[in-house]
Amino acid sequence: MADSTTWWLLAGAAVAVELLTGTFYLLMLGIGMAAGALAAHAGAGISTQLVAAAVIGGGAVAAWHVLRKRRFGGTPGASTNMDLDAGEQVVIDAWGADNTASVRYRGALWKAVPAGGAPQGPGLHRVREVDGTRLVVEKI
Repeated sequence: MADSTTWWLLAGAAVAVELLTGTFYLLMLGIGMAAGALAAHAGAGISTQLVAAAVIGGGAVAAWHVLRKRRFGGTPGASTNMDLDAGEQVVIDAWGADNTASVRYRGALWKAVPAGGAPQGPGLHRVREVDGTRLVVEKI
């Protein structure tokens, strides 16, 4: 089997595993493996292919790491609200005795809990965050 074929198979495997895990770092390594395949197509030796894959893949991982820190906050473990549902509005008809409410949101029935701990009455509420299968809401 040609070196380029091996590199392309490795790149495809990295992309497939990345699609299953969603880490995005494997995609960056897949780019490095594609660089190794291109080096093999260019007729470079195996050591040059490995260096090209390592430099491009490692550089892409480092660049993504720096970009992610700048864009989404720098401290690991810090609470960053990347919730796409935050800010959406729901209507709560009534709160139950257990301080929860059932609301229809995105075509499904969700359990809503008040952000402050105590319900603030029925009406229009804003989704603050999604906690598992519950919407944490605040009164508008």
